[in-house]
Amino acid sequence: MIARWLLAVVTLPGTVVVLVPAVILWLSRASFSLARPPGARFLAGLAVLACGLGVGIWSMGLFARVGKGTPAPWDPPTRFVVRGPYRHVRNPMILGVLGMLLGESLLFGSWLLLGWMLLFFIGNSLYFPLVEEPKLRQRFGADYEEYCRHVHRWLPRLRPWRPAGQDG
Repeated sequence: MIARWLLAVVTLPGTVVVLVPAVILWLSRASFSLARPPGARFLAGLAVLACGLGVGIWSMGLFARVGKGTPAPWDPPTRFVVRGPYRHVRNPMILGVLGMLLGESLLFGSWLLLGWMLLFFIGNSLYFPLVEEPKLRQRFGADYEEYCRHVHRWLPRLRPWRPAGQDG
């Protein structure tokens, strides 16, 4: 399970959050220096990046422990996960990645990284309703339909939703 999970993490979020931004920064000849004290933008970037990373790790951990799968479409969870951040929003992993990308764009002061974040969001805004959600409806049926009625795809609920009969 650890090898499957690591492959999924390196392949997907690793590419989106590390490889592509590194190429963008390299091609744009961005420079980064800690020669002077970090400013508010840098500190805000660190905070947003840390929050995104935390949500991403939490979400992926739930996929492994509760869902018995990985974040990869080729090795999805076999159990429906409605815990932690999934009680607030249907795609917390993607929101975590968006947070990390926003944090990177702030850290490096890069409009190109912000553009990459927006492109990634648009791609996922098309992929989820057209590809991912129909597969989830097929696999989890009425439970997933009920979940979709109560939990938004991108906008987190303030109060966590709990399916009927689920404790805690």
